[in-house]
Amino acid sequence: QVRLVESGGGSVQSGGSLRLSCVASGYMDSRYSMAWFRQAPGKELEGVAAIDSDGSTTYNKEMPDRFTISRGDAENTMVLQMNSLQPEDTAMYYCAADVAGMIRSRVTGWATPSLSKGYWGQGTQVTVSS
Repeated sequence: QVRLVESGGGSVQSGGSLRLSCVASGYMDSRYSMAWFRQAPGKELEGVAAIDSDGSTTYNKEMPDRFTISRGDAENTMVLQMNSLQPEDTAMYYCAADVAGMIRSRVTGWATPSLSKGYWGQGTQVTVSS
């Protein structure tokens, strides 16, 4: 069983930055990738970015280039650096993990992401005020 725990969310003013982290525990072999998704109030869950075990990244092209995904210093950790945050970035941000092809397809929108598919964290709230 894989457990994912996010941290780093909060409230910031427009133009501010936040650094989200996700720590995974449990066994994930090299087939698995990790990813960030978000869900804004009243909107569907959407992919942000994914990172494979070898560090390769995939971004949802609808996401701003103000977001950068990376591996953390510790094993099985992932980071999302968000700069120049805007009110439209307000959302619950989720960490997810699944087999690489599956998670990438959900991040890019080729497949519909669902909290019932793959492993998910509890989410961390990001609120950006103007």
